[in-house]
Amino acid sequence: MSRTAIFPGTFNPFTKGHADIVERGLPLFDRVVIAIGCNPDKPESSASALRRAGEIERLYEDDPRIAVEVYSGLTVELALRLGARFILRGVRDTHDFEYERNLAEINRRISGVETVILLSAPELACVSSSAVRELASHGYDVSRFLP
Repeated sequence: MSRTAIFPGTFNPFTKGHADIVERGLPLFDRVVIAIGCNPDKPESSASALRRAGEIERLYEDDPRIAVEVYSGLTVELALRLGARFILRGVRDTHDFEYERNLAEINRRISGVETVILLSAPELACVSSSAVRELASHGYDVSRFLP
């Protein structure tokens, strides 16, 4: 049985921190599915998620171990539908950890899906999608934060 993990998020945008978690997760799993969450009640959310999916697919087009999926609903339901026994998450600080720990426990209890948490690389711990969006909205070059 293959070891598949899903790496969920909105990835708006997909940063070097996200890419680092994917790369570090690959030795642990046979397959990593980058799962882009969207709200189907908001058409702009779906369109934006599909655009991001295309961008991320192009980044990993040469690696068959990585797939990209757009989804709505509970992450654990996607994991079960894809046959993934693991959810891969990255944490930057203690706040992220506390949130992810609680979510991991709920997911495990309702589905048996385990969460594997990787700590952010120290040099990437300050990078967040929201910070990158904020900088970009003020005209800053954010290319150094994007893969």
